[in-house]
Amino acid sequence: MAASPHTVSSRLLTGWVGGCVWYLERRALQESPHTFMHLFRSVSKQWITFQHLTFLRRMYVTQLNRSLNQQVKRKPEPVASPFLEKTPLGQAKAEICEMRPLPPPSLPLPRKPNEKELLELESASIIDSSLDAEKETKEEKHWKEMKLHLDDLPGVLARLSKIKLTALVVSTTSAGFALAPGPFDWPCFLLTSLGTGLASCAANSINQFFEVPFDSNMNRTKNRPLVRGQISPLLAVTFATCCAVPGVALLTWGVNPLTGALGVFNIFLYTCCYTPLKRISIANTWVGAVVGAVPPVMGWTAATGSLDAGAFLLGGILYSWQFPHFNALSWGLREDYSRGGYCMMSVTHPALCRRVALRHCLALIGLSAAAPALHVTTWTFPVISLPINLYISYLGFRFYRDADRKSSRKLFFCSLWHLPLLLLLMLTCKRPPGASGAGGEPRS
Repeated sequence: MAASPHTVSSRLLTGWVGGCVWYLERRALQESPHTFMHLFRSVSKQWITFQHLTFLRRMYVTQLNRSLNQQVKRKPEPVASPFLEKTPLGQAKAEICEMRPLPPPSLPLPRKPNEKELLELESASIIDSSLDAEKETKEEKHWKEMKLHLDDLPGVLARLSKIKLTALVVSTTSAGFALAPGPFDWPCFLLTSLGTGLASCAANSINQFFEVPFDSNMNRTKNRPLVRGQISPLLAVTFATCCAVPGVALLTWGVNPLTGALGVFNIFLYTCCYTPLKRISIANTWVGAVVGAVPPVMGWTAATGSLDAGAFLLGGILYSWQFPHFNALSWGLREDYSRGGYCMMSVTHPALCRRVALRHCLALIGLSAAAPALHVTTWTFPVISLPINLYISYLGFRFYRDADRKSSRKLFFCSLWHLPLLLLLMLTCKRPPGASGAGGEPRS
């Protein structure tokens, strides 16, 4: 029978030392099973925890793949690298040279974006567009001096001289020259037209030079060359001088001194009286009407060399025509004129603006009737011009009664074709050269 460890320890050691050894042996035998079980439980807990985490990771990947609507693909088998095989050096180089490029990776299948993603994309696009718009507005507000190319110079100078208004001035001058009694002198006609056009270009250029700070506040005039910085003020003044000097010289020495004096007077009246008066008083409209009435008088004096009743009649027709034309135009630009600081009838005295337009529409009927009495046209002219004069008078009455933008626009567009048609009718009804004049004597 085997002896127990207690008897072995008691046999080997006796006394106090033997008792200590016996206690330690007993303590070790009692705690060894518990320690082993504790270690086993801790290992098993760690294994269960790792297995649980692996399961959760697989579930997450599966759910994610389902949400993205992706199809599960087999993992491609690894291609054995030729470098791991024990092959000769030459054969390995040949295999490397013969290796084909790998196919491009397959793209994932398209998926439908969620509502949240769409909202995020829309908000991002809106933010980007707003930022771009802010940048564009900042760049537009920032003043930049524009470089002038030689090819753009004719167009810039044409806008500086208000080429359309200059063409109207030359056409009314030509009408005055053609309606004057006497033979038609072509060289004198060409010199008169050229001189009047140069004088008009000079007056319009100086007008824009003075009104740069005010034109920049108006939508109608903010794109003028001096406002945009396309040309310098020195160049504008130089261009005006180069137009005024030869223009006045042609009218004075090429035509006659009276026509040249009228040209100088009109340049002074437009640049030194009408332009500054636009910011002071509504009387600028009447002064501007006188400026527009002078060109046909210049045409008459260029042909006759004198101021006759026919010259004042033509001047009166142009004077009255400008009130319905300009008052109707300024009615639709009241906000622009007030923003620019101009004192216009349509802004400060709207009722007077409409009354004056109607009065001068009716005055055109009386002036047309006076043309044969002053021996400018035949008596046919008042009859055939009555319909168009009555029509513009009717539109003037509508403008006076309604006082709205629609009636003003109709009156303005009617004035654009009324004046050319009226002058054309006067030319067709011109009194023949052999008819008796105002004093009863035949004109040569």
